[in-house]
Amino acid sequence: MALDQKIADRLRRTPDGLVPAIVQQHDTGEVLMLAWMDDEALHRTLTTGRATYWSRSRGEYWVKGDTSGHVQWVKHVALDCDGDTVLLKVDQVGAACHTGDRTCFDADVLDAHVAGAGGA
Repeated sequence: MALDQKIADRLRRTPDGLVPAIVQQHDTGEVLMLAWMDDEALHRTLTTGRATYWSRSRGEYWVKGDTSGHVQWVKHVALDCDGDTVLLKVDQVGAACHTGDRTCFDADVLDAHVAGAGGA
């Protein structure tokens, strides 16, 4: 089976055939990670309920949690308005990051000026 043609037609892929996938915890909105998908990875994700990605470094598919046990159970999948990014809302079991951290975004917080309400 292949990705539904209606979905495939909406995707705007990078030159190497990928779309970024932003992954959030479904009940809190916590951003967990960013990974990459091609049509097959998205198809597998939609049909199995397990988050499946394309590893650019290894050149192969990986199902989150098959090795680590840190499974991502898919609760919701959406495309952004341009069709160039996938949003996965998941129930994350254990750490999302390969470093063992809960998210990929909590280890290196950058200093930034934070604008107030109505400010730029």
